[in-house]
Order: sequence, then structure tokens, then C-alpha cells
Amino acid sequence: MRSSSGEMTRPVSPDQTYNADYDYKKIFIEELRPKVIVLRLGHRAERDKRITTHVALVARAFGARGIIIVGDKDPMIRSSLEKVLNKWGGKEYFEFKEEDDYKKVLREWKKDEKRCVAHLTMYGIPVDRIISEIRERCEELIVIVGAEKVPREIFELADYNVSITSQPHSEVSALAVFLDRLYEGRELYLYFRDAELRIIPDHKRKIVLKGKNINI
Repeated sequence: MRSSSGEMTRPVSPDQTYNADYDYKKIFIEELRPKVIVLRLGHRAERDKRITTHVALVARAFGARGIIIVGDKDPMIRSSLEKVLNKWGGKEYFEFKEEDDYKKVLREWKKDEKRCVAHLTMYGIPVDRIISEIRERCEELIVIVGAEKVPREIFELADYNVSITSQPHSEVSALAVFLDRLYEGRELYLYFRDAELRIIPDHKRKIVLKGKNINI
């Protein structure tokens, strides 16, 4: 069966296992440590809608447990994210929150000494020099991704100011690289138990399995 976009889709009955030649490696969310929450700072509804949505999608796909957005309230981001969570999985654990006061969020977070804060900035310490320490020290981690100019206080509140190159580029790419370094590539095999759509990698075809309780 082909969808309108050309994918080969295969409806799957509940609890059916799809046996493919592809060696489907699985990593479950609880295997990824430390637990990460992404804090998107300074969201502007009119200007940052697309980028902030992409930050949320990268957070989910690369193993974070949720996102906190500080800035303008923006129901479209929640709506877009919920559509992805419902179809592609993650709704059982991925949290979406909106907060007004980032200082309160960070100070409450840091009351637990096992929790850390990392701020992604081009002015920080190169990621490969500091990522092992973050991985070993922190059980839970807030990763700050700025939108507008970041207040100086963020540099002080962060336990780690981390650079993904010391060059200007996208906060979306910075978050993806940071999470990949943190989880050492294991997040690329993240398996969403509650997914209703699942892709079978293939050299030539687009194969998408559809149905609840898909097991591969």
C-alpha cells in the first residue's frame, strides 16, 4: 500500500512483530543517562515559532525527557509537538511546560546537588573537553538553549557553559550535537514504545508501519 506521499505503508495488527532483514537496534529512554530537560529561553511567538518547534522536536528525538519554554505563550508549539508525540511516540514521558520565571526554575532545580545546568553558548568550553565530566557528575540535567540575547545571569547560574564550536550557527544544531555527545550516539536508536508510526530503514524504499502496539 502506498500513501499519497509515496511511502509504502503496512497496517499492522496489535502485537504483530515485523521481521525484516534490517538489524533493528533498540535503546529505551530509561537507558539514556543523565535525564535531560531542555529549557528554551526567551521564546518570541512571532519570530521564533519555527525554530522553537524544531528545538522541541530535536529534544524529543535525541533523548530528552521534556522541554520548558520561557517567553511568550504559544499554543501552536504545544499543538505541533502533541501531533508528533501522538503519531511517533514519546507521550508517555515527554513533558511540555511553559514558565514565566527562568530564575525560579533554575534555582529550584539546583537545590538537588545531583542536578546540573548546562548552557549552550559559543563562548563556553568546547563540548568534547567537558562532556565526560557532565555525564559522570550529573544524574539530571537542564540544557539551556537561548533565543534572544541571553542574560548575563544565565552564565552564572549554569554549572557548565558549553560551546558547540566557537562559531555562530543554529541553536537547533547545537542541541543535537550536545545530546549526541552526551549519549555517545546511543540516542540514535531510541525506540518509542507508544509509536503508531514506525519506519523500517531501507536502501531504496520508504517503509512505514502503521498501527498501535507495533513490535519490531
